[in-house]
Amino acid sequence: MAKIAGIMAAKQTPQIIPLCHPLPMTHIDLQFTFDSEAGLIFIEGRTRTNYKTGVDVEALTAVTVAALTIYDMCKGVDTTITLEQAYIAQKSGGKSGTVTFQPD
Repeated sequence: MAKIAGIMAAKQTPQIIPLCHPLPMTHIDLQFTFDSEAGLIFIEGRTRTNYKTGVDVEALTAVTVAALTIYDMCKGVDTTITLEQAYIAQKSGGKSGTVTFQPD
């Protein structure tokens, strides 16, 4: 359910984020990794376009809405769920070229 919500959200980014223009995306995917010992879910989003600008905001929208969907489905069991550290790990193409970020 969270994967579907994230993909749908990426497609709706221009309706959610003011002044974000619609882009023809060629690929949207979300992958979920679970660390049951730590009680964590990692969500990785990948988006692509052949357009002249990046789809980084669309990727962030996808993973954030996927996380919100998980929260909504689980809040009845645990009200202490937190959403943390949404960031662009890698971006390539466009004016900025390839950018890689590793959080602390």
